[in-house]
Amino acid sequence: MRRSIGYPLAALGAIGSTLAVSSPALAHGYVSGPPSRQANCASGAVAGCGQIQFEPQSVEGPKGLKSCDGGLSQFSVLSDESKNWPAKSVGKNVTFTWVMTARHRTSNWEYFVGGKKVATVDGGNAQPDAVVTHNVDLSAFPGRQTVLAVWNIGDTANAFYSCVDLNIGGGSSTAPAPSSPPSSSSPSAAPSSPAPSSAAPSSPAPTTTAPTTTAPAASGTDWAPGVAYKTGDIVTYEGKKYECRQGHSSLRSWEPSIYTLALWLPR
Repeated sequence: MRRSIGYPLAALGAIGSTLAVSSPALAHGYVSGPPSRQANCASGAVAGCGQIQFEPQSVEGPKGLKSCDGGLSQFSVLSDESKNWPAKSVGKNVTFTWVMTARHRTSNWEYFVGGKKVATVDGGNAQPDAVVTHNVDLSAFPGRQTVLAVWNIGDTANAFYSCVDLNIGGGSSTAPAPSSPPSSSSPSAAPSSPAPSSAAPSSPAPTTTAPTTTAPAASGTDWAPGVAYKTGDIVTYEGKKYECRQGHSSLRSWEPSIYTLALWLPR
């Protein structure tokens, strides 16, 4: 039902008439890494997102907004600060990856923290690549922050919006899920009456923490929705092999034959 929303690249010319409701609909894109709020909704990392989980690339509104939802009531969940948006722990320089599911001439990309612009990347009014990365210095904003990333289209009055929650300077792990009790992250506490240093501490039973092995998509398996694919994974779809170009969580209507070059490369 949503296939007309984001056909990229070569397919664009063939379906121009189906997308003629408004010319801005020819462009679609969002920040996939670090995962934006819509990316977290699409992957299922955040539940109860409504329609945005099916079309994370469609947060399009007038230029100049400072909102995560692009002024779209159907995507207002993206501006709901009461939701437990996971914050990705990153260093002081962050690489933002945009997936352009339908490319359009670009004026520029802008990045804001707390309403303050921290970076602008010129688009040269040219058609961007299917995957675009920008390295942004966020060293002036340590701690938990929400970065608003904006893709300003070159020949329309519209832009695309993505909010990305980060823990800047917080190391490489993601912020703990609410289910993890705070005590579990602290080292084993010493007893309130510590034994003298001469006393041999009782050997703690080895806690075998099973490593969290998130099973990667097996190479060469059939493509399926709801799978976290990483760059380099090989899938088969309709008898053809494709290599993942950009890590993402797959959605129905994002089949490799549709998102060729944007997310998948034919083998």
